[in-house]
Amino acid sequence: MKNVRSFLEGKLKLKVNEEKSKIGSHKKLKSLGFSLWHFVKNRGIRPREKSVRKFREKVKKITKRNRGRPIKWIRRELNEYARGWLGYYALADMTAKTAELDGWTRARLRMYIWKQWKRVRSRVANLQKAGLCREQAWMFANTRRGYWRTAHSPILTRTITNKSLLETGYDDIAKRHAKIRKDMAEKKAEMSE
Repeated sequence: MKNVRSFLEGKLKLKVNEEKSKIGSHKKLKSLGFSLWHFVKNRGIRPREKSVRKFREKVKKITKRNRGRPIKWIRRELNEYARGWLGYYALADMTAKTAELDGWTRARLRMYIWKQWKRVRSRVANLQKAGLCREQAWMFANTRRGYWRTAHSPILTRTITNKSLLETGYDDIAKRHAKIRKDMAEKKAEMSE
């Protein structure tokens, strides 16, 4: 630590914050929302579990059922937040994590939409618009399951499909992360030429 401090303060003229600076194993230290991982010969960075938890908390706040806002506002707010979060963590290795977060976020949106279709009559009409026959729509609309369980059920995954969410303006988190990573790799390749 003494050598690092003398180099940073002496050569680079940077001020070292004693409270935030630590020396230790790369597996235990976390910095700026990132943590390092190491497995056999591979290593990389990933977002801290705390950062992922904060993402989920923010998405929960945005998609809270009692907000009473139009779904297009919710989608816009959600897309803006996800773009910013992914932009910050673009360097991280989190392909599986973004796929998991994407599925979870879609379920939150389905739950919000289901909550907006408050009455049985509205649910029947909207389920019929989504392609169900009247009998099935009536049966599904009368479910006694809670909103979160219904969001994961075949009722909504068959009617409010991933494709329909994308068509109405939802920005796929996993695809956006993959695109950001691809763009970064292309820029890196251009710079090395």
